[in-house]
Amino acid sequence: MATESADLILIAYDGTDNARRAIDYAGRFLAADRAVLVTVWEPMVRQAARLTGMSGMMQPDWTVEEGGEDSAHVEARTVAEEGLALAEQAGLRAEARCAESGTAVWATIVEIADELDADVIVTGTRGTTGLRSLIQSSTADQVLRHSRRPVLIVPPGR
Repeated sequence: MATESADLILIAYDGTDNARRAIDYAGRFLAADRAVLVTVWEPMVRQAARLTGMSGMMQPDWTVEEGGEDSAHVEARTVAEEGLALAEQAGLRAEARCAESGTAVWATIVEIADELDADVIVTGTRGTTGLRSLIQSSTADQVLRHSRRPVLIVPPGR
């Protein structure tokens, strides 16, 4: 009995060991015509505003220098290229995509999966349990809760 391949796998990749493990599992267990590896990033000015807003400190007067690039975007491209190389080593016909998050990382992943009409979303997870998991929901948990697509969540290695 022949297995039918998926048209498109979307792989969320942030450069962590858990994300690397997710790529490995996608390559070993999923067949697809195409894989899109997505690295979500948030501009430094928004990161700074969020962090200082949480601590009650005043927001720093920080902007990207004229003609300069946001360091978060530069780092995201580097991470995405690393993930692309890993996906290709895992046997996937992949392409990398960096996506700026305007809201939450999980929401950006779900939006891109919808935009591309992905057949499945693959993501790693931190694997938190107990009280910590109730307080600090992971990106993978939110993708699973909010996506209308199948989601393969790869737990951390042992």
